[in-house]
Amino acid sequence: MPAPRVRVLMVCLGNICRSPSAHGVFEALVARAGLGDQIAVDSAGTGDWHIGASPDRRAQAAALKRGYDLSNQRARQVSDTDFERFDYLLAMDRTNLKDLRARCPQAHRNKLHLLLEFADTSHEAVPDPYYSGEEGFELVLDLVETACAGLLAHVRAEHDLQPRPASTQVSTQIST
Repeated sequence: MPAPRVRVLMVCLGNICRSPSAHGVFEALVARAGLGDQIAVDSAGTGDWHIGASPDRRAQAAALKRGYDLSNQRARQVSDTDFERFDYLLAMDRTNLKDLRARCPQAHRNKLHLLLEFADTSHEAVPDPYYSGEEGFELVLDLVETACAGLLAHVRAEHDLQPRPASTQVSTQIST
């Protein structure tokens, strides 16, 4: 089977709340659109505090209520090779975008975006829900669902992606 044509990396600070939520939402939207063999998604953090950890239990619970299973994800830190491997590196907020820009080779800077650039929202960033209650995790999902829908529309148009017949579709995850 050919490799996915488009690779997307969701990025937040610790890779246990926002970016795993965006990863799960986008992966589900891609699968529903029949594009799982053409678009691959992963997530990572700019920090290294949670490497190997599962997503925050509150993020998993909120996502599962909406039909997104994050349980197989494990936190990892952004690597230098990610800037070359991925077509889109989507930061959840300006601080993480700044951290990505500081590490990114000039030739790949066009790949860096805020996820919410793809959403029609008054929010500038996906807020970190770690110290908030359940409503913080619900807001994250509201924002990433909207942004991921916009991102998928953009990626489909930009890369002229069409679903393949159901018998040839396979969900693709990026191995690290």
